[in-house]
Parts: sequence; structure tokens; C-alpha cells
Amino acid sequence: MKKFSFLLAFALLYVAAFGQSDPNMGIIPVPVSVKKGSGQFILDKTTVIAAASAEDAKMVDLLNAYIVNHAGFALREVKSVPGSQKAIILTSQGANELPAEGYQIQITPNKITLRGKGAGLFYAVQSMMQLLPEKSGNVVNIPVAEINDYPRFAYRGTMLDVSRHFQPVSFIKKYIDLLAQYKINTFHWHLTDDQGWRLQIKKYPKLTSVGGMRAGTIIGRYPGTGNDLTPHSGYYTQEEAKEVVRYAAARFVTVVPEIEMPGHASAAIAAYPELSCFPDRDTPIGAKTAWAGTRKGKLVQQTFGVFDDVFVPSENTFSFLQDVLDEVVAIFPSKYIHIGGDECPKTYWKESEFCQQLIKEKGLKDEHGLQSYFIQRIEKYLNGKGRSIIGWDEILEGGLAPNATVMSWRGEAGGIEAAKQNHDVIMTPGSQGLYIDHKQSNSPDEPVNIGGFAPYTKAYSYDPVPKELNDSQKKYVKGVQANLWTEYIEPGAKVEYHAFPRLLALSEIAWSPVARKDLKNFSEERLPVHLARLDRKGITYWVPAPVGLTEGVMAGENFSIELKAPVKGSKIFYTIDGFRPSETSTPYTGAIKVTVPKGEKRMLKTIVIASNGRRSVVTETVLNNGAPDVKAK
Repeated sequence: MKKFSFLLAFALLYVAAFGQSDPNMGIIPVPVSVKKGSGQFILDKTTVIAAASAEDAKMVDLLNAYIVNHAGFALREVKSVPGSQKAIILTSQGANELPAEGYQIQITPNKITLRGKGAGLFYAVQSMMQLLPEKSGNVVNIPVAEINDYPRFAYRGTMLDVSRHFQPVSFIKKYIDLLAQYKINTFHWHLTDDQGWRLQIKKYPKLTSVGGMRAGTIIGRYPGTGNDLTPHSGYYTQEEAKEVVRYAAARFVTVVPEIEMPGHASAAIAAYPELSCFPDRDTPIGAKTAWAGTRKGKLVQQTFGVFDDVFVPSENTFSFLQDVLDEVVAIFPSKYIHIGGDECPKTYWKESEFCQQLIKEKGLKDEHGLQSYFIQRIEKYLNGKGRSIIGWDEILEGGLAPNATVMSWRGEAGGIEAAKQNHDVIMTPGSQGLYIDHKQSNSPDEPVNIGGFAPYTKAYSYDPVPKELNDSQKKYVKGVQANLWTEYIEPGAKVEYHAFPRLLALSEIAWSPVARKDLKNFSEERLPVHLARLDRKGITYWVPAPVGLTEGVMAGENFSIELKAPVKGSKIFYTIDGFRPSETSTPYTGAIKVTVPKGEKRMLKTIVIASNGRRSVVTETVLNNGAPDVKAK
């Protein structure tokens, strides 16, 4: 126990020293400008804290509470500060001259001034909390500096799917806390899909009593190796949803709800079969799909994918959806309402006499035109409520609704096309590492996932403004978003595992100027400190591989491999004998030196173990000196 305490103390001191040597002062996302000076502000019990207004006082309470937890003492709050008094001052005075959501932090040996208004002052506090080094004795030493900062994009978002796997309100609030700390200002809440309807609609109670319950879920990846035979349910009451909205707003996070249409509608159709083109048809279920319970009637899907049973574009359906949206807009004050629009098969529409007659009556070209008609009707209704729609890039098919914002997920093409049509765009291409349900490494240790490969480094390297756009078109790119679909992600810890550290990379590409991005500084200087902080908060993040490691194959005879710990306070262990590494393996203390005889190979395996026992996946590197049948991964 004493040994562990000593190691933890050493790790904290290491974090402190490490953070102060970083030119960006450990802040994620990296600010627009950080200018370090000479000297230090010594934070101790004699320091006072003041706010220039009652509104600013809320931020004082936030910062003071952090100092209590961080330094072990509270600062005395005062209304005015004498010139010689050592103080931290929070103010909105002069903030009107700053860009939207912008802030300024000035640190001198005698004063720290945080300047910003609303979200800007909140973000100043978040950055201040990040740059505070660890306590040493009864003081905290803070380097003299000036920080000027503001966001690159107004929309900085992440989507969480709660339809496939429901998340309790307590977790949603915890998640929003983490988003706010990293200046992510939009929480896109995916509330309905084929596998569950998660929002109470008072006019249609079966949406949650029937559509919110599935009898089981496939085991493993589609089509499944079996079924867990366990009912999965859960929904948010309207009061709970309003509480989430209030909670998020207090942290300057906007909640954007998503109600899927016209596809991904199995849960709604299970509750109200008349919403289908063919109400009397059974839900289509693949013969090889492991299923719990009956296969007869309209059912909530127990597997994942895309399904033919979609909303019929009838007056009854539009009346239903308008009723639903009336209740949605009463809960969510956001400018945007997300209406999905993705992955809508046209099979049932092609088979439906009603749909084919409607296409003729409306003078539409085909079923894609029918989808455009569907989306435009919904958009017109929501515009009449003072709201705007966002939809996935399939809403481009058949013609884009007049005022729609496009969320480009199937690569960048949809976003580029929308911007060229002078429509606002949110870039979220899965091909660029922004689908954070994808695997984070190629290790077989990764938990079951939907596939793909999206390490945080891939997202970090992405620029949301496509080079194909000219200067007048680039202004339509309003922001960037990462998406966390939960087909294979159970509630709680696995969500965190997939989200972090990738959301930290997202925060930097969403907030920081391109010229300020620096993967080496991010990975080696700042990220290790933040992962150690996530450790102390009990967040189940993905532990990266050692910094400097080359996975796959390295060719040569004499190897000298230098590594760095990806989490401050963590240790690296390795083997070269082919066995799986653990804490009983060789600890990394300096460059790994290996000589491989001609025609032979060695397998270098590494693992990172954080101070609290959290582990990385095992990574493998083949050290090859001409051995046959060795291929790079």
C-alpha cells in the first residue's frame, strides 16, 4: 500500500512538472494564442476571488469548487479587490469586443483575470481548471501567461445513440459534463430507431410501452451467434428530457433531438402498424437471425441493419409525425430538430399501390422524389414552428428541402454538394475517424464493435472544410460532429471507452485553428495529462499504445526502440518471446534494444498499465531481418 501511495504521489508530481513544460499549458482544445511570461502566480489561502457581476458569480462558484477539490482550500469571495491584493477576477467587462464564445486569461504574479461573456467566461473557467498544475505543499504555482481564445466553428457536436442501448439520465448528465469541459457545445440525442423508441409522447403512449421494448438482442455481430433472450427497455419521460435540456443549458450545451423518418421506423410501426405501407405484413426478419419470442406481427427489431418497413407517406402518418413533433419542440428549445432521413429503403414504396399513385399525383420522378416530398413536408411544418431541420446526407436525394442543414456522414460528398447549393453543412464523415463506434486499434483485444478503424489520430488529422469548396462555399460548413452508435455498445463504461480519447481529438478539430493543431504536442504533451485526469474521475477511457511504437513490421537487424507512456503515471511492459505481456513482464525503462539474426524475426508485444490498473490492448510489432512470409498489417 505504501509503495502504491509513493508511486501515485510521484506520478502526480510528474504530471505537474510535465504540464508546466508544455507551451500550451496542457489545455485541450489548444487555444488560439498562448504567450508565456516570466514568473508565477502563487495560489494559496491568501488569494481572494471576485466577480464583476451577479451573472459572473456563478462562474466564481464553479472555479472555487474546483480549487477546493484540487488544492484542498477555498478562496474567500469578495466584491472588490484592493490593488495590492492577490486575486482571481472573473469579469464580462470588455467581452463584447471578443469573438462569439471567446475568452481571455491574463496571469500576472499578482492577478489572474478571466474575461468572457456567457459561454466565453464558462470556457475561460474550463481552461483555467485545465492549466492548474498539481498542488505542491499548501500552494499551487501557475506560470505567468496570456491566453486569447475563440472557436473555429459555432457547431461542435457529438451524437449519442440511446435507441439501440438505453442510457440512464445520470449517465447522460455525466456525459454532458465531459463534453462541456472540452468546449463541445452540441449534444445530438438519437432518440428513436428500429430497436427502440426512447422519448415519451403523451398522445401516443404505445411508442414507449410497445416501441420502447424489445424481447432480446443478438449476441455478437450481425446476424448474431445467438440471442440474449433478455428484454431491453427504457425511455425518458418528458420531465426527464426537460431536466437534461436544463442541465445542458447551464453548461452551454445545446441538446438536439433526433426523431428518425421516414426510415428506421420499426419501433414506431410496432406500436402503430397503420404507419406501415403494409400493416398486416409481419416484420421482415432474416432466416438466420437469432430471435427471441414470436416472429409474427409488427415487432421492434432485435438485430441491427436497415429494414424495408418504413413510414408510409400518408396523411395519417403526417398527422402522427406532426403530433409527435409538437411535443418534441415543446421539450427541446434548440434551433435544430434532427429528422434522420438516412437509410430509407424504397422496396415497400415500390410495392405499394398507394405510394405509386402518390408519386403520379404529385408529379414526382420516382421514390427518391417521394422521399424529398416527405422531408419537405416535415421541414415546412417545423419551419412554421420556428425551427430548422437537420438530416443525414440522404436528404439530398430527390432534391434538398429549401432550408435544410445537411449532416454529411457518407464521406464528404454530401456536404460538398450541399455547400455548393448554399446549404449549411455539419461534417461528420465516418471515413475520417468521426464514427467513434469503430474500433480504435487492430488488436484482437478490442471488444466487439461494428468494424471500421478510427484511432484518435485519424480524427485529429481531419479538416472539416473540404478543399473542393471555394471561399464563398466554405462559409456554409458550420461545424463538425462525432457519432457514437450503440449497436454493440452496452450502457456506461463501454460508451466511455469508445468516446475517449477520441472526443478530445474532436474538440481540437472543432475549436482550434488548423495552424495550431500539432499531433505530437497533443499526443505526447497534453493527452497523457488529460487521460490521467480521466483516471482520477473514474472514466473508462481507451488506453493508447505507447507513444513512438510502430505496429506491423519493422525491418532491420539492430533495433533501438524508444517509447513514451501515453498516460502520465502509467507503465509500459513488453515481451519479445511471443508471450502476452503483463505487469510481470519486462518493464520499459529505456530504449528496447533487440538484435535479430539474419533470416529470423522477433515479436515485440507491449501493454500499457495505468496507475489504477486500467490496461491498453496488447500491441504487436514484428522485428524482421529477412524472415520469409512476414507481411505488414
